[in-house]
This record gives sequence, structure tokens and C-alpha cells, in this order.
Amino acid sequence: MGYSSGSESMKLQVQHWSERPRILVLMLAVIVPALALMGFGLYHLWSIQRDKAIEAAYYRDYQRILAIAEKQIDERAYEVAEEASSKFPDADRSDDLDSFLTAHPDVTHAFLWGGKNDFEFRSQPGRMMHDRQFCSESQMISSDFRAWWDVEGAALIDKIKRLEAKTGRHVYFTDHTITRGEKMQYQSLVLFVPRGSTPEHPVLAGLIYDTDYLKNHFLPQALNEVFPDQMEGDTSHPQKGLMVRYEKDDYPLATSSYWDGGTAEVERPFKSVFPGLILGIKLRGTTIASISAHLLRTNFLVLGALSLLMSAGLILTYRNVARELALAKLKSDFVSNVSHELRTPLALIRLYAETLELGRVSTTGKQQEYYEIIRKESERLTSLINNILDFSRIESGKKEYSFRETNVADLVRSTLESYRFEIEQNGFQFEQKIDNDVPPLWVDREAIARSLLNLVNNAVKYSSNEKYLGVRLYRHTSGVNLEVVDHGIGIPAKEHLKIFEKFYRVGDPLVHNTKGSGLGLSLVRHIVEAHGGEVAVESTPGKGSKFVITLPLQRLVNGVSA
Repeated sequence: MGYSSGSESMKLQVQHWSERPRILVLMLAVIVPALALMGFGLYHLWSIQRDKAIEAAYYRDYQRILAIAEKQIDERAYEVAEEASSKFPDADRSDDLDSFLTAHPDVTHAFLWGGKNDFEFRSQPGRMMHDRQFCSESQMISSDFRAWWDVEGAALIDKIKRLEAKTGRHVYFTDHTITRGEKMQYQSLVLFVPRGSTPEHPVLAGLIYDTDYLKNHFLPQALNEVFPDQMEGDTSHPQKGLMVRYEKDDYPLATSSYWDGGTAEVERPFKSVFPGLILGIKLRGTTIASISAHLLRTNFLVLGALSLLMSAGLILTYRNVARELALAKLKSDFVSNVSHELRTPLALIRLYAETLELGRVSTTGKQQEYYEIIRKESERLTSLINNILDFSRIESGKKEYSFRETNVADLVRSTLESYRFEIEQNGFQFEQKIDNDVPPLWVDREAIARSLLNLVNNAVKYSSNEKYLGVRLYRHTSGVNLEVVDHGIGIPAKEHLKIFEKFYRVGDPLVHNTKGSGLGLSLVRHIVEAHGGEVAVESTPGKGSKFVITLPLQRLVNGVSA
């Protein structure tokens, strides 16, 4: 028993530390793979950050998107141009060019070339009447085209026919630029062989889509059709903006609805329909670098959180494993200590009984002394067995108490009287003070007596030099107090709560040189709490201890107020 409920003594601490290698081996089997996993995760994230792998993945994905977008825009351009070419005047009806332009306001200029000195060029009639700059541009383009087709017209007709045979397309796209003010303006030139063209008399036809039409109508509509599923106000995914710019100008020629300014993060030049133009993409309201940084930061945080959780789990596992190993060791020591305590009274009982049986004690006084020793040792043995049985019942939840109205003062007097011989035999100065105004209480007589005996027994066992034992019972405001005071070895303040735990023993050599089961104070606490009371300790190392049991005044039955 003692100031104990079972941890380690100096000896037990050494034995406990001998278990550490086993614990470490078990823990390393878990820690090493966990650390390797965390290290690999950190290295992987660091390598992603170093190699800019996320940005590279976005760039690859956006290049693929731009390729698809270019193909869609090309298909739309061919569709518009094919529709216009199907309604274009026949090769021998150049006088219908004005009618065609009037019916197709999206076409700025149209022409027919049938050979040298056979060239008809027309521009939008309405603009020719009111826009001088447009008239000037028309004359300049007409002059340039006349000279150009006279040199390359026949070769272009052959090229268009070969492309038509290869791709099934009837039109051929190329670019054309004009100067307006200080800026170059991009125009889309569509060439094709019109109806009525013969091998004997080949004809080249063409039409021009002006910058204004491309900028304000065709390209914005085509760009918006690339991402038809994007919804306004959807913030779950960054919206993608597209733009088209002239390769010689950084400013966008046309943009989609979700373009929010700035420059494109990924670009791709048009390869067929709109040579000289560049298609670009960016995210609205953010950048690829920002997304990459956010993803990496999130992954680092998640990995950090998982690492902390894993570390906490490992620490808890280590503590639990260490506690279980220590508990197993303490239980083993408990069995050893209990065995010793059982052997001691049994050996004395057997010794004195055999002495009496052999008739070696002649005097009546000596015989009486031996009988008394046998009785005391049997009582000690009974007390120890009762403690063990009580502990077993408490652990299994089967401990029951028999409450009845009891004169606590008489109970304390009779209990101390039965133990007085051992107290005096051990040379203790014994002081007993029981007030007369202590009211009767509803208690389990045997349990309260056992609690008192456990405290007295501790005081006797753990007092070395100054042997003093004082027991006091008195009325208190909140109930009745039972105090047991000694001038023994004392208990450090940090261990005041621990001593009421099962198997815990104070780390003092005197404690561990004295055999005990380590159950005494644990049983005291359980008994007192079952009575609705509490037990406390006041102690200083080297100056003794005072244990105080407080029992409530109200009637209690099985721990419930009655």
C-alpha cells in the first residue's frame, strides 16, 4: 500500500528504461515509413515548384485549347467565305460586283481578274460615296492588285485548284495590310476560282474582309463560341479569356467577353486562315503563376497538417505503448509485492503455530503472546486479501456498498483500538481526538474502516525517524472530516494527485524499500467518492503528511442521495 498506487521506484525506473529499446524498435517500424512518406511528399512538392511543373501543365493545356480554338475559328471563317463565294458573280458577269457587295456588307472589296488588262475591282458603294479615305484606299488596293495579279494570278489559280483537289476547300485565305494614319491595319483576303472559269480562260476572284468587320463582328463572335459553357458569375473555376492580335502590334485586335485586359499568358500564331494574326489566352482575374503558387501553398499546408496529425498520432502511440508496457511491468511488480506480503504473515502464523504445536512454549504469558501475534497476522492477511478483492470488484464494476446509519465516532474508535497494538509496537506516539458533536452518517462501516486502516497503515510504514500518528474526527461546514496525520517522509507536491492512481508509488527509496501492493490510496479514493465525499492530502517532503477524508452529512445509499 503506502503512498502508492503504482508507478516506478528507482529500481522500477531502471527496469522501465530497459523496456525503451523494445518501444523504440516498435515505434521506428512506424516512424521511419511515415518520415519517408513525408520526406518524399516534401521533395515531390519542392521538385514541382523548382521545375514549375504546374505552370508547364497549364501551358500545355492552353496550347491544346488554342489549337482547338484556332480550328473552330478556321472552320467558321471557311463557312462564311464559302457561303460568300457561292453567291459571287460568275466569271463573265463583273457588272454584278456592286450588287454582290450591297448584299454582303461584311465584304469590303471584291474583284475579278481574267488576265492582263482584264481586271474589275469594286468596293462597298455606300462608303465610296461618303468616305474619302475609303475611296483612296480602294484606288490604292485596286492598283496594287492589278499589278500583283498580272504577275502571280495564273500561279495562284493553279495553287487554288490543287488545294481544292487536296482539301475540298474552294477558297484560299491570305492576309493583306493597309496603312491608316500611323498604324497598319490587317485585312483578310479570300481568293477562289469563280463559276465560269475555264482552262482556256482562267479567272481569279477575291474578296476582302476589312479590319472593322474582323474586329467588331467576326472575331469576337468566333472567340466567344470557343467556351460556350462559361457562365457569368461562376467563380468555382477561373474563366478563360481569348484575344487575337496582329503579330506586329501588342494591342488586341479582338477579344472574347471574359478578357479583362493585360497580355496573354499563352499564345499561338494562326497557321492557315489568318496568317499574321496571333491567338492568345489568359485567366480572368488571376494568372497561371498565382494558381500554381496557390496549389503548391495548399498542398504544403495539407502536407504540413497531415504531418502534424501523423506526428501527434505517433506521439500518442508512443505514450500509449510506453504506458501499457509500464503498466504491464507494474502489474508484474504488484503480483510480486502482494506475494511477498502474503508470505510474510503466513510465514509468521505458521512459525508461531508450529512452535505452539510442538509444545516449546512453557509459560502461559508467552503462549498468549504467540496467540496474539497469530491473530494480528491473520487480521493483517485478511486486510490485504480484502484490499485485493475490493480492487478486483472495483475494476470489474461489481463493487457494492452496504449503507446504514452509523455512529462514525464509535466506528473510528473501534477501528483504531484494533490497530493500537501494532501502532504502539512500532514505537509511535499516538494521538486521537474525536469530537463529541459528530452526527451519525449513512456509510458502509467496513469500507470506511478499511479506508482509515489503509491511511494509518501508510503512516506507520512510511515514517522513519519521527514516529508520530494523529487521528482526528470533527464536524465541518460541508460534512464530517476524518484526518490522519504523520511526521513521516512526506510527498512532493507534484505527486499529490498521482498517489491516488492505481499502482502509483512515490519515487522515494524508503517507499520502494517497503513492500506494498500499491492499491491502498486508490481504494480509499474510490470508497470516499462512493460515499459522495472527497479525499485530499497536504504534505511536504521530510515534514510528514495529512490526509483528510470529507464525508457529506446527507444520507447516501450506493452513492446516491436518499
